[in-house]
Amino acid sequence: MRRMLFYADVKRSGKVTKQSLILSDTKLGIGVKISLGLSDRSLCLPTIIPRALLTSEDTQMTVLRPIPWKQSPKDTEKQTEEGGGGGEKNGTWLDSMRAASPPRATAVLETQEHKSWMLQHPSALSMFDQIMGASKGKKIVMFMDYDGTLSPIVEDPDRAFMSHEMREAVRDTAKYFPTAIVSGRCRDKVYNFVKLAGLYYAGSHGMDIKGPPTSHRNHKDDKSLHFQPASEFIPMIDEVYKSLLESTKTIVGAKVETNKFCLSVHFRCVNEKEWDDLAEKVRLVLVNYPKLKLTLGRKVLEIRPTIKWDKGKALEFLLKSLGFAPSDDDVFPIYLGDDRTDEDAFRILKNRGQGIGILVSKVPKETNAAYSLRDPSEVMSFLKLLVGWKKQSRTKHDAHGAK
Repeated sequence: MRRMLFYADVKRSGKVTKQSLILSDTKLGIGVKISLGLSDRSLCLPTIIPRALLTSEDTQMTVLRPIPWKQSPKDTEKQTEEGGGGGEKNGTWLDSMRAASPPRATAVLETQEHKSWMLQHPSALSMFDQIMGASKGKKIVMFMDYDGTLSPIVEDPDRAFMSHEMREAVRDTAKYFPTAIVSGRCRDKVYNFVKLAGLYYAGSHGMDIKGPPTSHRNHKDDKSLHFQPASEFIPMIDEVYKSLLESTKTIVGAKVETNKFCLSVHFRCVNEKEWDDLAEKVRLVLVNYPKLKLTLGRKVLEIRPTIKWDKGKALEFLLKSLGFAPSDDDVFPIYLGDDRTDEDAFRILKNRGQGIGILVSKVPKETNAAYSLRDPSEVMSFLKLLVGWKKQSRTKHDAHGAK
């Protein structure tokens, strides 16, 4: 069954309307007709239909039109990176902003779709023993995003606090495994949220990395790790930050956040009717800065330098700093994240054939991650399982050595 992305146009009547959607596989010429309630907007559906749902009476021709890939969030980001300066047309960005926050379909459809998606991205909790089996004889290195992974997504980004129990889980994890927090936030801000020493912190999508001295296999480096590949852009980022504060001040709910090496324009609290206006204001500011690119995150527009650096590059840098090469088969990186920017890290692990990526999401998403967890509470459960497994392994090892 091929994975396909369809776009269903819904009349804007201001009420919930009943629609019949035909979700299909064009290669096989089969489809599934599902009736569901839709809210007052368009629905973006990544469809993976289980074969058990396909019956002869459901077989019909496709009536939905695929979303043009040039308007997908992933390709919008690619085009913007290539063009620089926020050169995308505003309509495309508005489409992408909506696609990044699709309306929820009925519980029936979500359940069907989610079950199928889970077959491809099973829970890291239910598959924990298999994951640990794959890590046997290898060094586990932990990488985690912050927002949406260690802390819940909140309307005010300044109040994205992690729980005390989560902090203890991360602290215990770092006792046994090298642990890094990789975030789009400013590194200092992430540290103030986590408040744990002895971890590696990669802020600004990995453009500001700092951590304790790294222990290599053959020697120990006494110098603390500190790497900033985009330091030359700081004056430019500061200048754009001031311009964005001024240009977006009339948009109620918009919040511009500086992350030292990149900027975030949050629109979680902005009325959707003003999204296009906000995107246009941001785009107009960036027209004068071709060395900066505009990308889309989870209810946030992000401005970053055009250098070839992202969370995936940060992961590679940290692994190298710890003494592991891409060809090494004795390392098992585990990366947990919920955002589109984490896909760069998932992709690196997938291509290298090292470790696993775990997507934190309650809804099906296109991802390069092999496994999934629903929310930060499940992330915490996974970390506790990991620590418990390590303690048990040490106990068995010690007992075996005493014989």
